[in-house]
Amino acid sequence: MVNLEDAIVARLETHGETFEILLDPVVMNFIKQGKEVDLIEYMAVEDVFNNASKGTRPTEDKLKDAFGTTDVAEIADRIIAKGEVQISAVQRKEMLEIKRRKIIAYISANAINPQTKLPHPPTRIELALEESKFRVDPFKSVDKQVDEAMHALRPLIPIRFEKSRIAIRIRGDDYAKCYNDLIEFGIVEREEWQQDGSWIGIMEIPAGVINDLTAKLNSRTKGHAEVKLIS
Repeated sequence: MVNLEDAIVARLETHGETFEILLDPVVMNFIKQGKEVDLIEYMAVEDVFNNASKGTRPTEDKLKDAFGTTDVAEIADRIIAKGEVQISAVQRKEMLEIKRRKIIAYISANAINPQTKLPHPPTRIELALEESKFRVDPFKSVDKQVDEAMHALRPLIPIRFEKSRIAIRIRGDDYAKCYNDLIEFGIVEREEWQQDGSWIGIMEIPAGVINDLTAKLNSRTKGHAEVKLIS
């Protein structure tokens, strides 16, 4: 547990009151990376304050009025999600950049241009997000912000999420080298081994990563992998 003097303050003003919790600064690194964390484990004091520096606490009635509960864990999650955290300008800039890159990478890997059936390059998505004035929230998860980013992108570029089904043939000797790539890129729906020792699989993967998977498999197999789009 962090010492009080090293803790940072997370603050939310709502229902005419100020609510604060004291946190270990290290938790911001996990939040920055989009990880799910149990905030109780990183609280310097397992309590909610009106003013942490003075040690004043709200009544249970005030907590219930503002949050509908007196459970410290639930309240802490709400304060982090909707409030402000004392972080430096450098920390905030780093968090924003990491989160922005993750959002762009996710959209590029999972979305396509429905007119061409091809993925949008990350640079095109990045420029369109800048044009839309989309603002990344450093404390909100990537999953939650992807939908918001897609909403901002649609008026500017043709884009939609789409899954594709592909058939893959790999020589038996190459299967072990490719296994991790297969499960990383998608879901193997059906597979069977052929009499010649080769492996054939039907996979569902994000449409935007077909070219990446094909390139990786051919790199592993020295060009002997076969990938065919089914639907």
